[in-house]
Amino acid sequence: MRVAIAGAGAVGRSIAGELLENGHEVLLIDKAPSAISVERVPLAEWLLADACEITSLDEAALQRCNVVIAATGDDKVNLVVSLLAKTEYGVPRVVARVNNPKNEWLFNESWGVDVAVSTPRLMSALVEEAVSVGDLVRLLRFSQGDANLVELTLPPEAALAGTRVGDVDWPEDTSLVTIIRGNRVLTPNKEDALEAGDELLFVAAPAREEQLEDLLSVRREESSD
Repeated sequence: MRVAIAGAGAVGRSIAGELLENGHEVLLIDKAPSAISVERVPLAEWLLADACEITSLDEAALQRCNVVIAATGDDKVNLVVSLLAKTEYGVPRVVARVNNPKNEWLFNESWGVDVAVSTPRLMSALVEEAVSVGDLVRLLRFSQGDANLVELTLPPEAALAGTRVGDVDWPEDTSLVTIIRGNRVLTPNKEDALEAGDELLFVAAPAREEQLEDLLSVRREESSD
């Protein structure tokens, strides 16, 4: 997979390193000469250019990229790069970094963004996930398709504990994608039984989140007449 990263700062270089370790081709683009540190990521391609300029993106052969990551520290730049990547070059997957949470509402399909990553939101979500069991936590927003990546840790005495995945009447527009059980990462199949303490990751439409949370809640005693 070929990936272009706009922004060769600490964030961009870190992403590049991870992708290279996983066998992908990576191009780092930055207009600041001081950011071109080939020795830090020697296996990447480097381009000294303004990623907001069509001529620069032509030189980068962006149409050959499977993914573009807008990872600069400037939200305006990230939006422009995302829009150009999607509309001018037809890049299938565009991921954009959100620096200022107040700008998060802009990072959607209208600007060519498929996945918006807000560091403050992600950090707060991870804090919530660490202290809450039984509560649904939003980890990531997918702009395309109006869906979120959400997490819920199945609490003790949960109504669905012991139930097979295939026997659960899941809400519409939700998909169970991963079960994290201790040190194991499981790809769920219909025969797997849910266990208390399972960390469940779903891709779900926002309108279904409350229904999903109710479904996975603890057993409630029936009120007596």
